[in-house]
Amino acid sequence: MRSDRMKKGIDRAPHRSLFYAMGCLKEELEKPIIGIANSANELIPGHIHLDRICQAVKEGIRLAGGTPMEFSTIGICDGIAMGHEGMKYSLGSRELICDSVEVMAKAYPFDGLVLIPNCDKIIPGMIMAAMRLNIPAIVISGGPMLTGRYKGKTVDLITVFEGVGKVGGGLMDENELGVLEECACPGAGSCAGMFTANSMNCLSEALGIALPGNGTIPAVYGERIRLAKKAGKKVVELVNGQIKPRDIVTLDAFKNAIAVDMAFGGSSNTALHLPAIAYEAGIDLPLSLFDEISERVPHICNMSPAGPHHLEDLYHAGGVFGIMKELSKKNLINKKCLTVDGRKVGDILKVAEVRDISVIRPLKEPYHEKGGLAVLHGSLAPDGSIVKRIGVLESVWHFVGRARVFEREEDAGKAIMDGSIVPGDVVVIRYEGPKGGPGMREMLTPTSILAGRGLDTSCALITDGRFSGGTRGLCIGHISPEAAEGGPIALVKDGDMIEIDLNRKTIDLLVKEKELEKRRKTWRPPEPNIKEGYMARYGKLVTSASKGAVFKD
Repeated sequence: MRSDRMKKGIDRAPHRSLFYAMGCLKEELEKPIIGIANSANELIPGHIHLDRICQAVKEGIRLAGGTPMEFSTIGICDGIAMGHEGMKYSLGSRELICDSVEVMAKAYPFDGLVLIPNCDKIIPGMIMAAMRLNIPAIVISGGPMLTGRYKGKTVDLITVFEGVGKVGGGLMDENELGVLEECACPGAGSCAGMFTANSMNCLSEALGIALPGNGTIPAVYGERIRLAKKAGKKVVELVNGQIKPRDIVTLDAFKNAIAVDMAFGGSSNTALHLPAIAYEAGIDLPLSLFDEISERVPHICNMSPAGPHHLEDLYHAGGVFGIMKELSKKNLINKKCLTVDGRKVGDILKVAEVRDISVIRPLKEPYHEKGGLAVLHGSLAPDGSIVKRIGVLESVWHFVGRARVFEREEDAGKAIMDGSIVPGDVVVIRYEGPKGGPGMREMLTPTSILAGRGLDTSCALITDGRFSGGTRGLCIGHISPEAAEGGPIALVKDGDMIEIDLNRKTIDLLVKEKELEKRRKTWRPPEPNIKEGYMARYGKLVTSASKGAVFKD
């Protein structure tokens, strides 16, 4: 066993003595030792219950003949970090989480790993570590939050963000917003729509690194606890069979995950995290692959914020494997891929079913013929950019507007809230990329205010930053190269005309090349926004969003 390096033989007597000091029995040390990376904390609603998930995992490990040993990782709630300097640290935390799991699994040679994330960057960070380490591992998340109820309608966190814009536009008063904010998020779990956390938790199933149900079983259901116990048992099976993450998360598994992503219209952040996970596995996952799969996979599941359904609806309708079952009817899913369940995808699909066709539509009746995300290229984004296409009304799929340029998110948000942005404007927020931010902030505050003020169908917003899965409207992120690297977005001026065409998948700055060359000669890189500490180092090491914003080799 791998753990023998720290517990077996005469020369490991001091090591065993230290384990005994922690209350371990000799019999426990003779069993496979399973490390549990638990991201529980009191700062994220999706993580406040993970101590109970962890306890269930431990019970499952012991039932299967293993010995669990828990350690902690950090975690940031993007919703609470949104709209201020805290968001600069969110994406950067992904690399810290990955590194911290690696460090623990190298210092303590566990036989296997259970990864317990639930929100935002914690999920990809932990999966990246699993791929890097390549020891038997399984993911078990904390599950999605239930929806709130307000005036007889379902609501979620995005309803509150958009409520801020409604107050600014005189469509809601502050008392109403106060009532809404107290009922929109009713308890533990990752926020109820198909935002980044739930997108990644669902895709962990499609990748095969988590058990069926991981992405959709609500956080407060007893079934979530039972799934955690099963995960604990399964990881011991993986150890005994020496089945490792790279045996499961192959290029074909990534293709399955991207197909599911397109079918349910996931967060645009998946185009950042899946390539980063692939990078750790030594697999190249270019943006062009997302575009290729998007062209042939229809959008069959319309989730909040683009549509009316939430994660609990998807759970009752058949979950992730219900979607995969429908996609498999046109050979859009590779059934031969292995999963941590021990079965191949095809074997699981034999028992999967679609229980509600109003949530998971038949392939012949899709919401859209093509997938949820699209990759745009053009003179403004030579290396690509990302748009959540299904969140954009088709009436503005072709849009030409005037640039309103802002050097940081806060200034753009204030201008939108003050009514300075008018129909026909293209809000440009730059120097918010991985390097320039640093940290590539999410722009949920300005996009939600746009939507709340009713401007999401008459304005566009583009950025070298990124968007929350909760964003809707003509919002294009991940503009690459970013402004801090001298990309074309750095050369845009107020009043320049910008053309966006989602049909042709182009984004262009309508300025003559001679003028752009003149501007390029006078452009100088700005001073770093953060000059010390972790994010200062991060800004020097990070690569482009088009490469997953991983660290340079």
